[in-house]
Amino acid sequence: MTPLSLKSLHSDYPLALPTLGGLAALALVLAALVGGESKAPSSQTAQTSTSQPSKPQTSTVAEALLGDTPTTQARQPVKVSSANTNSAATSTAGLDKTAVEEIVRDYLMTNPEILLEVQQALEVKMTAERDARAKIALTENAAKIFRSPGDPIYGNKDGDVTVVEFFDYNCGFCKRAIPHLTQLVEADKNVKVVFKEFPIFGEESEQAALAALASGKQGKYWEMHRALMERPGRANLQKAMDIARSLNMDTAKLEADMKLPEIRQVITDAQNLAQSMGIQGTPHFLVGPETIPGAPEDLLQQIQTRVAAVRKEGCTVC
Repeated sequence: MTPLSLKSLHSDYPLALPTLGGLAALALVLAALVGGESKAPSSQTAQTSTSQPSKPQTSTVAEALLGDTPTTQARQPVKVSSANTNSAATSTAGLDKTAVEEIVRDYLMTNPEILLEVQQALEVKMTAERDARAKIALTENAAKIFRSPGDPIYGNKDGDVTVVEFFDYNCGFCKRAIPHLTQLVEADKNVKVVFKEFPIFGEESEQAALAALASGKQGKYWEMHRALMERPGRANLQKAMDIARSLNMDTAKLEADMKLPEIRQVITDAQNLAQSMGIQGTPHFLVGPETIPGAPEDLLQQIQTRVAAVRKEGCTVC
């Protein structure tokens, strides 16, 4: 897989599963009944046919490109007996494709819950596959995730538990997470927070990320990071320079350091890690081997619970 492009892909998390996912399965049913060949709808078509979105606790690829991320409301599965399906297959034997399509359409119009059951099953399968891929990538890339020398650190650099955050300065949910991280470090002097600059909302986010990383050359990363998160409005190069001046930084040096290959590499490494782990949005937290996607209202409590678990059980990857 090629690395994420800041110019062609603007994030996360997770991509909404299309409502038309159920129709892909129905297409296969039709093919079986009439002996024809059928293909599932393309992902591009499916993504433009989603239901009305609800607000998630994370900023996503879908949000960056299309707005908000659609979610699926859980419903009770529909029970269809094997006797009924066998009977349907038998009764449609010998019918042409148009007749079979009409039969299936009429049945679905009467029992639309079947589409929801198919979609829910697809979501479960895709989530399990994504989680399995993430665990493998976590093990294979543990050193890059938890101990990369280029990543900024907040808290105790020698802490016994590491919390990792993938974030974007223009992500509203990332801004919501800042007070939780501040309280975490203030309350626990043995926690290390590792920041993964993952700019998914375009050029302005990329420039803000480069400026923040470059500010580390003057020992001001945390101050820059926090100001970019807390000041209202879009985070961009102009805002970063205004913050730098307020922090009495050398702005000429800052702009020069932003162009260093090693600064750019930190962002590229985070993008590659996110892609290998299936991380498509921000914020995304790792506490040991466990993940916390988004910024729930009880984020601090969730992180603290996982920190305690790592201290009790240990961590083979971090």
